Amino acid sequence: MQDDYHKNIHWLSLGALAVLLWFAATASEAGPRDQVKRIHDRLTGVSASDTFINIWAPQVSSDAQRVAMEAMKDPAFYNVTLKNMATPWTNRDFTVFEPLNDYTATFIGLVRDNADFREALYADVIYIGDQALGLTPYSSSSNAHYEALENQGHNLQTALLRRPQSAVTGLSANATAGLMTTRAAARAFFIDGTNRANFRYTLLNHLCNDMEQVKDTTLPADRIRQDIPRSPGGDSRIYLNNCIGCHTGMDPLAQAFAYYDYVYDADTDEEGERGRIDYNGAGDVDPETGIRVKAKYHINANNFKPGFVTPDDAWVNYWRQGRNRRLGWDSNLPGSGRGAGSMGRELAHSDAFAQCQVKKVFRNVCLRPPANQVDRDQVAVMVSSFETSGYRLKQVFADAAVYCMGD
Repeated sequence: MQDDYHKNIHWLSLGALAVLLWFAATASEAGPRDQVKRIHDRLTGVSASDTFINIWAPQVSSDAQRVAMEAMKDPAFYNVTLKNMATPWTNRDFTVFEPLNDYTATFIGLVRDNADFREALYADVIYIGDQALGLTPYSSSSNAHYEALENQGHNLQTALLRRPQSAVTGLSANATAGLMTTRAAARAFFIDGTNRANFRYTLLNHLCNDMEQVKDTTLPADRIRQDIPRSPGGDSRIYLNNCIGCHTGMDPLAQAFAYYDYVYDADTDEEGERGRIDYNGAGDVDPETGIRVKAKYHINANNFKPGFVTPDDAWVNYWRQGRNRRLGWDSNLPGSGRGAGSMGRELAHSDAFAQCQVKKVFRNVCLRPPANQVDRDQVAVMVSSFETSGYRLKQVFADAAVYCMGD
């Protein structure tokens, strides 16, 4: 009797294992209907309708790219997928729980319009809502325009209009630098501080490298500002082995932001919700520095008086030498210039920028990072496609969805 009991348990176990193996095999050999559903669901975050599946299932094996492009016509691709993807880039906490803003809307618009996505870091561009929708007008000191656009449930695929950032925000054309000079970026990264935050978060969000990953202690330290102590805690080794590694590259590049600030009344608006970006144009003089450079670039000068005193917004990329040559800088660019726009072009034309966009889309669509050599080879193919297609990010989404349709 006992033997019969154990025999039954044994066969039940084998039966359960067989069922599990059957499900695993079925999942790894997804049929056309499942493939269409996965392409749609991964790109939009919402379930594909039976109508969509019925139309495209017969064609997915021969033209999966077209299925992906059709799926991206769903409003949820813009209102949900793209919005949720970009929102963490607009704040220091990387939270997705923020309302639509000009940074996020501009990202969505550039993807929708199949623009050269490198423009995101240097073009005179912003996307606003169509005023025919009765929205609160754009304001340089409020996010109400974008919150109305989102709260009223408008389809961002059709509601967003491309405009010159200089015509909408009041910045001069030579002061605009795509996402980096949107109001949302200013509120998050130009507020208080030293403007290094805007550079650091741009590097993190758009080149997929944080400061620790680009640290290089072998470069010249002649552009490190006065506010960085050379002997923190009385120990110069900390500076020589740690601080210098980040600031040798960051400070010369972040100098491009020397004329920017985010101004707000800290007494009545502690979070800066009603603040605005401020830029010292030609002829403007900061009352504290006596020149065009914002006061934040000269703060804490007594920390190291012989340190670099920022005279203007001329930047230089020291990372073209040393270990960070691996980021793949464009040899057709000079590696130096003036202002945020030219510095943004330097970043956006790097190999690291293209690779970063592809990796982010892969993770967003496939719901995992590249996990093995096959995935990494696919990422390399997608990077090449991204570059040869004119840096159109919608193509990257399609490539990722097709690759992962059998997951």
